[in-house]
Amino acid sequence: MLNNKWMRLSRSQFSILKSKGRRADGNRNFAGLTTCVVLCVLSGTVAEAQQPTKVRRIGFLGAAFRTSNPARHEAFRRGLNSLGWVEGKNLEIENRFADGKRERLAALALELVDRKVELIVTGGPAPTRAVKDANITIPIVMGFDNDPVGSGFVASLARPGGNITGLSTLSPEISGKQLELLKEIVAKLARVAVLGNSTEPGTAQALKELRLVAAAFRVQMQFIDLRNGKDIESAYRALSKESANAILVLGSPVASSQRRRMTELAAKSRLPAIYPWAEFVEDGGLMSYGVNINDLFRRAATYVDKILKGTKPVDLPIEQPIKFDFIVNLKVAKQIGLTFPPNVLARADRVIR
Repeated sequence: MLNNKWMRLSRSQFSILKSKGRRADGNRNFAGLTTCVVLCVLSGTVAEAQQPTKVRRIGFLGAAFRTSNPARHEAFRRGLNSLGWVEGKNLEIENRFADGKRERLAALALELVDRKVELIVTGGPAPTRAVKDANITIPIVMGFDNDPVGSGFVASLARPGGNITGLSTLSPEISGKQLELLKEIVAKLARVAVLGNSTEPGTAQALKELRLVAAAFRVQMQFIDLRNGKDIESAYRALSKESANAILVLGSPVASSQRRRMTELAAKSRLPAIYPWAEFVEDGGLMSYGVNINDLFRRAATYVDKILKGTKPVDLPIEQPIKFDFIVNLKVAKQIGLTFPPNVLARADRVIR
């Protein structure tokens, strides 16, 4: 460092230092010269250390409540921290949440655009749609999306082709596996009630997959539309009247924001139910199988890092999930009088006892 600082001294500065370092008899006082140089170097170092760190500003838009999925946001923050981005130091995050009300997303997206954030991270297909409609230039990083190509967000997974990139969940294919698991734990499964939001991107493909698997198992399938939280109570009354043997819940902002109420009603009905994400099981659900969403949000931080450092979204391919979780809750199983077959229990990634 000393040599580099020395080389940056101008000729005039160097001459002054030399003159200050001479004795009266004309001999150079190298000790004096060295002291002056060291002081100069230290002064420069202190000045550099005092330079303010540039704070970058990004946005986050979620469809559910702020408190609905804290583990996802914590995973995102940890991912950012591991890459050197720390809130309050060199990063500011403008968070907006629609509290399960899809109609609020458009206004919240415009609000983030008006705040002139450098990019926006979205917590699902509906927020991505809202931000896409609000702007065509600000980079968008999808925390997850059921079908980004089918939704019209990107041209292809390998070549997004615009200002949107991020993570895909492959949810439609997973719904078939969820029905298979229900069939394994409910030997006489004859009718399954599927709860989901018909307007949610990916629901149509999930239902298509489910119908194929249901037909193979000779299981009747009843779809119940959950457009908002007010539909929850009537949905469980309807499935009770239809004599459903089990419940399969598709992912949506409504289900996520109402998950505690949904798991309570399922337990009260003494019906086995499978959910898309671990949070449902942690809040009293029987079991879940699906993509590890927390891992996707952690990986979304990598996209943020690259874009803030100059990479364009068009040059960042959409990544697919690499972690899947099967979680069971034995407390709930005992409550509803269900016993998990040993071969099914052995495949669980986590067991809540």
